[in-house]
Amino acid sequence: MKRIALLLLCLPFFSDAQVLGLGKNAVKVNLSSLVLKNYSFSYERSITKRISLGLGFRTQPKGSAPFQGTLENIINSSDVNISRFQMGNTAWTPEVRFYLGKGNMRGFYIAPYARFATFDLTAPVKYTASPGGGAPAVTKEADFTGKIKSTSGGLMIGTQHRLFKVLVLDIWIIGGHYGTSKGDLNFAAPLNNDEQTALRQNLNKIDPSPFKFTYNVNASGAQIASDGPWAGIRGAGINIGFHF
Repeated sequence: MKRIALLLLCLPFFSDAQVLGLGKNAVKVNLSSLVLKNYSFSYERSITKRISLGLGFRTQPKGSAPFQGTLENIINSSDVNISRFQMGNTAWTPEVRFYLGKGNMRGFYIAPYARFATFDLTAPVKYTASPGGGAPAVTKEADFTGKIKSTSGGLMIGTQHRLFKVLVLDIWIIGGHYGTSKGDLNFAAPLNNDEQTALRQNLNKIDPSPFKFTYNVNASGAQIASDGPWAGIRGAGINIGFHF
């Protein structure tokens, strides 16, 4: 009986501890990213009153690239068929959060973070040449497929609040990251001399600035290698989850 009475006396304290945000763990899902069919999840653990560690995972199935108008302006080449451009991605984002106000994983925070991302691409490049045998010239598309990997570091600001007893609302206000990237894209198909020349000419016209862009075209297809800076924006995210 004494143990039961002691437990009953402690229940209000445990309830208040939850409301005050003393739970050390939180798991969340990013609701705003679902609009772009991007599935983003994160885990956060408090290590002191004002500091926590977090790990995020993001994945987007391969499909039509979002913001095709922006992508078209970046590539700036009519020889790339943006309407058939396909992209998917995955990313891991470890971070450290410093809470500036209430602490205990509540209030405004600043979060230095790293991002390790992989982008799965299919980039169709047009070329016009005779297929041989006296046939008239036709326009074809070389579908370059492969991956671009980036490593970046950045900083984000946001605010996190507790709802009811177990829910948490985490709002990413604005952030950005910068780093480096490397990629390899390949196209495999038999090419005659005219087709090789036409594809080589169109690849030469693509301006990939600020990336470095090298290519090789031969009788069995073509390869593209790229490397250069990588930048991104992280923000306008609404995350909901629960803490425990």
